[in-house]
Amino acid sequence: MKLLVTGGAGFIGSNFIHYILAQRDWEVINLDKLTYAGNLENLSDIEKHPGYRFIRGDITDNKLVDDIFSQYKPEIVINFAAESHVDRSIENASPFITTNIAGTQVLLEASRRYGVEKYVQVSTDEVYGSLDEVNGFFTEDTPLAPNSPYSASKASADLLCRAYYKTYQLPVVVTRCSNNFGPYQFPEKLIPLVITNALDNKQVPVYGDGMNVRDWIHVLDHCYGLKLALEKGVPGEVYNIGGGTQVSNLELIKKILYLVGRPESLITYVKDRPGHDKRYAINPDKISEELGWKLSFDFDDAIAQTVNWYISNKPWWVRVKSGEYQEYYSRWYGSVV
Repeated sequence: MKLLVTGGAGFIGSNFIHYILAQRDWEVINLDKLTYAGNLENLSDIEKHPGYRFIRGDITDNKLVDDIFSQYKPEIVINFAAESHVDRSIENASPFITTNIAGTQVLLEASRRYGVEKYVQVSTDEVYGSLDEVNGFFTEDTPLAPNSPYSASKASADLLCRAYYKTYQLPVVVTRCSNNFGPYQFPEKLIPLVITNALDNKQVPVYGDGMNVRDWIHVLDHCYGLKLALEKGVPGEVYNIGGGTQVSNLELIKKILYLVGRPESLITYVKDRPGHDKRYAINPDKISEELGWKLSFDFDDAIAQTVNWYISNKPWWVRVKSGEYQEYYSRWYGSVV
């Protein structure tokens, strides 16, 4: 089986490539632009794997994408490639529109022309907007109501996928997951930001009152759900993947500070983010009942393991934060093709 992974040098994509190569004897082609959040160090241990190939490039490049489909003839496509940070989308929405919407359309069109067997769009629970009530969960039938440029671009991509399924019968599956955490996550995201700032004895910023609630899942539990979606997902369907652990940002930050051995006095309250969603919570019953997915990681154990990973891999995140690895990529891979 030939699998095209886009955005495979990012956090979730690199974990997925490791996961799938360990699970299946497949050929994996990784197409990644290597923006600030893409890091080939995440995949250094498999760069010589006989079933793995890396191509640097942009999913919005029609010619490059066509050449890849023509040469490698992938049977399955899974799209992780995305601009994904809400704060950055508020500052400048243009890259999010270009990559997340136009890039998805390029991939869908190539998949249609070359007759792929399955296309999986990796989306987010943020397309559903905010849950204001204390109880209740997002389901696959929850209306899309995105509140940030980032989530609006992901919702738009989801709707393009639906359109390609309805219009062209392209076998598309969409997955929507809650907040991921684990090794190799870029330090602008909440959990690695708190860990690395705390280890450096720097202030830990908290938006508003810190009472915004998120549903957390370990990245490998997400990868398991994605594998099931690739292999067993029904074309035209959406599958929600949720961690079942709802924690306020403030509670999570205090837990991490305790694990790192740093005082809560590092917490600094800052002005709330515009359009900040109050609560996310996903109901994963559909993927559990129809595809057999289940959680493997206990949240408290997984958070402790994640903290220990960042403690043990300080050189990695220091390089990531400094941008040193970007110079390395430019030297060895040149400009984006």
